[in-house]
Amino acid sequence: MPSLQEMEDLLDEMYNAFTPTPLQPGDPAYVDCREVRGDEDVVEELGRTMRRSRDFTYQLYSGYRGSGKTTELLRLKKDLEERGHVVVYFAADEEDISVQDAQYTDILLACTRHLLKKLKEANPDPILTWLKGRLQDLKDLMLTEIDIDKVNLEVGLKEFAKLTAAVRAEPAQRQKIRERIEPHTETLLQALNAFIKDGSSHLPEKTKLLVIADNLDRIVPIFRENGRSNHEEIFLDRHEQLKNLNCHIIYTVPISMIYSRWATELKDNYGIPLVLPSIMVRQENGEPYEKGLEILQTVIRRRVPPSLRDALVPDVFESDKVLRDLCLMSGGYVRDLVQLMQEAITKTDVLPIQARAVQRAADALRDVYRRAVEEEQWAVLREVNQSKKIENEQMQRSLLFSRCVLEYRYFDDNEDKQTWYDVHPLLWKEL
Repeated sequence: MPSLQEMEDLLDEMYNAFTPTPLQPGDPAYVDCREVRGDEDVVEELGRTMRRSRDFTYQLYSGYRGSGKTTELLRLKKDLEERGHVVVYFAADEEDISVQDAQYTDILLACTRHLLKKLKEANPDPILTWLKGRLQDLKDLMLTEIDIDKVNLEVGLKEFAKLTAAVRAEPAQRQKIRERIEPHTETLLQALNAFIKDGSSHLPEKTKLLVIADNLDRIVPIFRENGRSNHEEIFLDRHEQLKNLNCHIIYTVPISMIYSRWATELKDNYGIPLVLPSIMVRQENGEPYEKGLEILQTVIRRRVPPSLRDALVPDVFESDKVLRDLCLMSGGYVRDLVQLMQEAITKTDVLPIQARAVQRAADALRDVYRRAVEEEQWAVLREVNQSKKIENEQMQRSLLFSRCVLEYRYFDDNEDKQTWYDVHPLLWKEL
């Protein structure tokens, strides 16, 4: 029997093991979920498309925030690098853009900064020449004075970092910077392509360059007076510019865009998007789906201390029902699974985790989802819960974006892929 201090240390270790952050390639906590997610795999789907194409590819990847997209993209990065290709990966929302207010210009600046960092042997002069002109235009907005004649690669990287940081974190400066850079985006693209061409000449034969712009799917939709959204402005109105870089690119895109009237236009512009659905924990008829529940239990098992993995029940949970209930309440949405675990651990003094702790964790998360639903959306949620379908309608797309509606995929007896939708289980009591 562990002492109180040992139990406290054990619970601390478990709590931190369930922090909802992406897993790095090779992490022992990673679980292959393809079997219960429609059998899609970014390494095969996106990676193979890039490797086989003689032309540059511009692909879209989507899914719910926290569903595991970043983990999968990092797997793809590792696979391609092991094959000898060069991958420039960046999570755009961490240093480069504000998801509350993002535009195409912000994404282009981010791509430029990260390519400059990665292709160290390339001649940076085309981009630095462009930057010198812009710094002259922006000198009244920059926080520090800079000698334009002394801009080299190191200085250029610092200035691009300052630009993207200002665009991301300083709303007062954001629009002013955009207004002065926007007329020069075409010349930036030309300079960037010259830089990429020179950088590629230093790479071994048959080596391909891929840029992965992650977390663009987190950009919050903003609707203009003309009815168009910032999502449409970025991924549709600017698709020619997004595809104007002379390298392979993967952009993450908001899931609400994939299920909009623009679906075929996105397909024509970028190819068929790949979507990462939730893990199916129930069947369409509402019955538990055992394969999905087994996967989620494996996710939990691989994150608890090794000494507890052989017997989740009764060492971690007081009963099979408590464990199953937690998995079912997550809806197969991985971020909610790990956050429910953290919340239940917070409400636990001594293992095993009791039913009351799981219920209180679920109640806390339910309150969050309830606050995300506007009054007129409840009727829509009831319709989705009954039909297991969504319509091409803005309110339903917004419920997808907020994760109040989840998507599932499976293969039927005829090996045909089926897609269906349901309200997040935590909201069922409210319907």
